[in-house]
Amino acid sequence: MLVRDAMSTVVLTIGPAHTLRQAARLMAARRIGAAVVLDSDTWGLGILTERDILNAVGTGLDPDVETAHDHTTTDVVFATPEWTLEDAASAMVHGGFRHLIVLDGREPVGIVSVRDIIRCWAPARAGAGAQGVLAG
Repeated sequence: MLVRDAMSTVVLTIGPAHTLRQAARLMAARRIGAAVVLDSDTWGLGILTERDILNAVGTGLDPDVETAHDHTTTDVVFATPEWTLEDAASAMVHGGFRHLIVLDGREPVGIVSVRDIIRCWAPARAGAGAQGVLAG
């Protein structure tokens, strides 16, 4: 199975000047755990995750003052739609993160998360496990 089969095509793109509260509201409204941060001045792409926001608020920072720029991960690993889910899962485990921005050329076309991968793998594995119980 490929990343294109699992990725969410709901891509929230925000700017680096968005406050953490604004980002959190937009993410919550779309029921997603990460936003692509596009800095149009540098054409750089980064990612802001729910964990980034949680860490900032948990340390006492003001979400109405703190900006996405200050909490964005810019050293990002990108996937392509043609990656296998095994490749994506391996990159996540190796890098210690839960989201990959999926690029088609230079354009973000999706985000794949650990949860997306589990959703794809769980039905096939649950079915195999259930068959083993019935047969055994």
